[in-house]
Amino acid sequence: MSAKKKIAVVLSGCGVNDGSEIHEAVMTLLAIDRHGAAAQCFAPSILQRDVIDHATGKATHETRNVLVESARIARGQIRDLATFDAKDFDGLVFPGGFGAAKNLCSFAVDGADCNVEPSVAAAIRAMHQAGKPIGALCIAPVVVAKVLGRVEVTIGNDAGTAAAITAMGATHLERGHGEVAVDRASRVVTTPCYMLDASIGQIAEGADHAIAALLELAKEHAPAG
Repeated sequence: MSAKKKIAVVLSGCGVNDGSEIHEAVMTLLAIDRHGAAAQCFAPSILQRDVIDHATGKATHETRNVLVESARIARGQIRDLATFDAKDFDGLVFPGGFGAAKNLCSFAVDGADCNVEPSVAAAIRAMHQAGKPIGALCIAPVVVAKVLGRVEVTIGNDAGTAAAITAMGATHLERGHGEVAVDRASRVVTTPCYMLDASIGQIAEGADHAIAALLELAKEHAPAG
């Protein structure tokens, strides 16, 4: 019996408006388990760009750490992304949520000119160079596009975000509920999730299809050229 594939899941906080989108994160973890793989959560140990009261949608004057907040979703089983080693994992996945665009990179503020948090960029580059697959949900594909440049991704059909992805040198592919875009050359899998007006069932479907595609690529693992 072959060993379980190991998938690193990078979180960006806890809550759609300033961290990881919780439904997307949980459905990703569930899909990994249901497909017979093992998940390990990571997050960068940095301060969040902002903290949002999710009951009112307004910013507060608090400061919170991305790793500490992400640990809520991971039930404490989480590692600092600075310790990530690509050789230990078969795939890397980024759930969405505004934290991906605020904490993992500065896309929420700077658009196509955004900077990517160094440990995030390092993890993406290491997996890409090793020829191992990378997945991203919702808005998180912008992070992958910024780091890799010439890659095909989807965020659904939002024209403004698609234009920013194009400005980064990547190609945007329009996709609907539960659909995935698979760039076999770059070994990248993306799906829109809450970038569309989705139900939690549609989020589960998108996460499941993305993880299934990611694990298929992992089986075909070959070093990147």
